[in-house]
This record gives sequence, structure tokens and C-alpha cells, in this order.
Amino acid sequence: MKEKPTGRSEESGWTFFTNHAHVLLCLAGDPEMRLRDVGAQVGITERAVQKIVSELEAGGVLERERHGRRNVYRILGKRPLRHPVESHCTVEGLIRFVIDSKP
Repeated sequence: MKEKPTGRSEESGWTFFTNHAHVLLCLAGDPEMRLRDVGAQVGITERAVQKIVSELEAGGVLERERHGRRNVYRILGKRPLRHPVESHCTVEGLIRFVIDSKP
């Protein structure tokens, strides 16, 4: 007999947010987080995180500033989300929704 899915990503293989959103949320929570640590938290390689950060920068959602040997990331929260379905929402709204909802 087949079990009913519980909605956990480990069992079903998908999540509601993309890796781009996951990376953005990690950096919003800790702007000095190393990309290696972001990758570990999101479950992707450091190289994949680097590509996503570059795309977020190119899209005007993220800025990177060098502080000594580390990067510090600044989210440009007033930007609208990119897909037409959620373009009425801002990056800041997404971040607040997820981070402020943490127990």
C-alpha cells in the first residue's frame, strides 16, 4: 500500500522556494555568511551558490561589498519579484514573510 506524502521535501524531492530564494534568505539572515556555509545550509555546492549570487547581483537584487578578506552582502529589498504571478510583491516582503515567521 502506498503511503500518503507528508509534504516534507526529503520525501517528495521539491520545495516551494527556488535555490535563488534560499540563498537570498540565508544572506538576508546573515549578510557575512560564507558561500560555503550558504551551500551547506541550502544543500547545494559552493559553486552553485556563487552562480546564484552572481545572478542575483546581475538582477539588481543583491550587492556585494568586500570587507578585508570577506564579502558582505546587501539585499536591495525594494525590487519586485521577477515572475508575473508574484511581481506585485517585493524582495523585502518575501524576506520579512519568511524570516519574521520563524518560531
